[in-house]
Amino acid sequence: MIERILPSETVAEENFGPLPDDVAHLLLPEEAAHVVRAVPKRKGEFATVRVCARKALGQLGLAPVPLLPNRRGAPGWPAGVVGSMTHCEGYRAAVVARAADAVSIGIDAEPDAPLPDGVLDAISLPAERTRLAELAARRPEVSWDRMLFSAKESVFKTWYPLTAQELDFSEAELSFDAEGGTFSARLLVPGPVVGGCRLEGFTGRWLATEGLVVTAIALMAGSRSPEGGLRESSVGCV
Repeated sequence: MIERILPSETVAEENFGPLPDDVAHLLLPEEAAHVVRAVPKRKGEFATVRVCARKALGQLGLAPVPLLPNRRGAPGWPAGVVGSMTHCEGYRAAVVARAADAVSIGIDAEPDAPLPDGVLDAISLPAERTRLAELAARRPEVSWDRMLFSAKESVFKTWYPLTAQELDFSEAELSFDAEGGTFSARLLVPGPVVGGCRLEGFTGRWLATEGLVVTAIALMAGSRSPEGGLRESSVGCV
């Protein structure tokens, strides 16, 4: 499913349905030690998404390795690889690519259901809330508030490996193309410098299907867009 909104240079693996009851055999020893005190649901999510990631890495010809999170929860990938993971109720996914092909990747999946009361105000800007109301009028079958949350998560997951810094929900302003299945994120703080180009933001793609909203950003290496940005996800550089 998620491969529909990602470039062909990436490799995606997904898992649908309930979590397994016993996940101990799915974890490498270092990973098992990391979640030894976690509740069963957390262990199941942690293990199942890493199975997805190892399958994806295997398609790149890489042997299984422990995939341990850092202090912010970002997974540590093998040298020469970039990637992203996501999990929510009934769905787990991992996407990887060779660092020669991609600079950074961010993916996120959420249930296609409204956010809990009060969350939208905490994660959105006034202009975004205005646009969400317009989107809801045009495409009421999509939970646009949840889509915004998911896209902001994808923005952070793309940003963090490039900066090792936090990015607040208020520090990126997002807009969506309801028919084209794309979104853009304008950074409201100085963006990372990649290949000599300071990024002003990212563009990504979204999907609403199977009871989920799914978002993805793939900042690809190499060729430049006519506007001067990096191919696939940049909205410009200065």
